[in-house]
Amino acid sequence: MVDRRIKAACFPTTKSLDTFDFLSMPSLNKALVLELARCEYVERNQNVIALGNSGTGKTHVALGLGLAACQRGLSVGFTTAAALVHELMEARDERRLLNLQKRLANLKLLIIDELGFVPLSKTGAELLFEVFSQRYERGSVLVTSNLPFDEWTEVFGSERLTGALLDRLTHHVDILEMNGDSYRLKHSRQTNSDQAIV
Repeated sequence: MVDRRIKAACFPTTKSLDTFDFLSMPSLNKALVLELARCEYVERNQNVIALGNSGTGKTHVALGLGLAACQRGLSVGFTTAAALVHELMEARDERRLLNLQKRLANLKLLIIDELGFVPLSKTGAELLFEVFSQRYERGSVLVTSNLPFDEWTEVFGSERLTGALLDRLTHHVDILEMNGDSYRLKHSRQTNSDQAIV
């Protein structure tokens, strides 16, 4: 059953929190992450937002929390913001938007990765807002973003829409601050300097 839930979640790769290097990200509240892994926030229909620069491990933490939810018998869906908007627009054009919205609404935890990497069209922003709206106090959302909240208007293109979205998203939320140097960049620098020594 757990394997089936993991498969249904569409994780790009399976990562657990055991393999996350908390020491390389001192700004991240490790105790909070481990508490979130107990998934009580999902039972309470609360949200999690991981904010920080690219390469700081936001996706790894999101995948780890998603895996923990699957292991606890909860239904999980994983997607990037851009892929979700594309899927929503395609579903709308093919007159199956209601079915997709229903499927998304039925997930106990919806993970939306990389919000803010790509600005959204007006229609895309409205469709994504609708997903958040339908889940408000009825299902948990875990969002990762490389942008601070005050820059989300650039993604959604409308102050009114962004304000309404943040109002719903942050009403019951735990925020994971992941500000620091890129773990990937640090790792590749380390590998290059090790090779130089050899």
